[in-house]
Amino acid sequence: MVELDSRVLAYYEQGKEDSRLRDGVNRLEFWRTQDVLRRALPPAPACVLDVGGGSGVHAEWLAADGYETEVLDPVPLHVQQAARCTGVTARLGDARELPYEDGSYDAVLLMGPLYHLPDRADRIQVLTEARRVARPGGLVAAASISRYAALHDHWRTGGFAEPGVHDRMLRILTTGVLHQEHVFTTAYFHEPGELLAEFADAGLAGPVRHGLEGAAWLVGGMDGHLDDPGRRAMVLEALMATSTEPSLLGVSGHLLTVARA
Repeated sequence: MVELDSRVLAYYEQGKEDSRLRDGVNRLEFWRTQDVLRRALPPAPACVLDVGGGSGVHAEWLAADGYETEVLDPVPLHVQQAARCTGVTARLGDARELPYEDGSYDAVLLMGPLYHLPDRADRIQVLTEARRVARPGGLVAAASISRYAALHDHWRTGGFAEPGVHDRMLRILTTGVLHQEHVFTTAYFHEPGELLAEFADAGLAGPVRHGLEGAAWLVGGMDGHLDDPGRRAMVLEALMATSTEPSLLGVSGHLLTVARA
């Protein structure tokens, strides 16, 4: 197996990922990911490989929807957590070297690997491997973090004036690379336009980029809107209506790009 960055491993072994998408404004990312995937996936039962699937937060609902779901993740804790989800199998592995035969899955999801690979060659390798193990015409979907997410988040929380933040944000805007162990870990933040080129270089046809949270994650009091089923439905409907608008992609914290193998 390809060696995982020790800083990334140490961060995820803290166990924070299991609750990240279940609380607060991060629920937008979870529900919007569900929405985009449910529209793009082939009908169940189909075989879905969730690469970098973490604790199984998405694999769990995919299995409940009737999909044959396997999680592959490089973090031992995540594999243990995902294996406890009903209907989900899980194994240790790296997205850059998938231990599966060509055309093994109807859909391959990359819900985290692109976040933590600063080298473009590694990201292309991950996407190429996903295309390889997807059946011809199968779905490949990859999540990424927007180049502007860290800057916007500091504006949202008021942290932009803290010592060192300004210089760190300028470095991210220039390079896309984050090294900030006390908050996150080694990470890469994509320019929306980069995704089209990376998918093309991996041989993936017709990529469509979706902004998951749009500008909604920056709105004060959004947690309250999400707690109310009626208002939540309106927020999600509006986000889906503007999901692929190019001028809005960069404001979203996360993007989900879908293509066909």
